[in-house]
Amino acid sequence: MTTSRICHIEIEDNHHVRPTPEIEQERQVAIFDLLEDNSFALPAHEGAKAPEGPFRLALAIRDRRLVFAVSTEEKQTITEFHLSLGPFRQVVKDYFQICESYFSAVKTMPPSQIEAIDMARRGIHNEGARVLQERLEGKAEIDAHTARRLFTLICVLHFGG
Repeated sequence: MTTSRICHIEIEDNHHVRPTPEIEQERQVAIFDLLEDNSFALPAHEGAKAPEGPFRLALAIRDRRLVFAVSTEEKQTITEFHLSLGPFRQVVKDYFQICESYFSAVKTMPPSQIEAIDMARRGIHNEGARVLQERLEGKAEIDAHTARRLFTLICVLHFGG
């Protein structure tokens, strides 16, 4: 098994808003899928060798910034980086709106309309993953599938904040 991966993920949730069952389901599925298959590596910095994984990742929102805290499998801190939430705000908002439409559609609409909404949902999800990959450039290297799952978790963090 490759060492360029996340072996554990923690979501720092210090909000007092309980997620909806749909949001909680999205979180659980994203974590499960992420731990099953992901690609996460830290680049070398200032001539030092790149840290080797597997990595533990803690995600949080603090002081209106997205925080990635990366440590070794043995819980030794490697790095922590903070990303502005600004570039994520609109895509997260759009994603929540389309998810609401999707969850409502599943209950009442015909399959063709559900498929159309789901395609739009996937498109917005892909856009969020692309933004995340751009924001992580030079800090962490992730593939598209990992970016999609991490974007889902970022959305879950936004839910209570």
